Amino acid sequence: MKFHFLYATETGSSEMLCEDMEAELDGTFECEIGNVGEFAPSDLNGETFYVFVVSTYGNGDLPSTALPFWDALEAEKPDLNHVRFAIFGLGDMVFDETFNNGSKQIMEKLQAFGAKMHGERGLYDAS
Repeated sequence: MKFHFLYATETGSSEMLCEDMEAELDGTFECEIGNVGEFAPSDLNGETFYVFVVSTYGNGDLPSTALPFWDALEAEKPDLNHVRFAIFGLGDMVFDETFNNGSKQIMEKLQAFGAKMHGERGLYDAS
């Protein structure tokens, strides 16, 4: 099984978490890490399990590294029925109305185009 960890971050926390997860699985599974902003929706394939690690920025916004991927999803409106993924969000409950909104936006957009989510959305609270 192949895992591809895709991070979206402003400060690097999501990338560091992906590196930690890869280190835990490396040797057992084929793993890869990438910046979601440098990844096109058309690159998502059915042979890989994707783990999105997405922080929330500002007032519940996507981090800037997620914007190119988001814009491509909006423009291409791809059929993602072949895609399997899990998602983990980084946030701060101090901003309770928009807590982990970045991961929620990516999750809902992937599902809207047919991607299948496995498990529940993981939520981390920096507080």
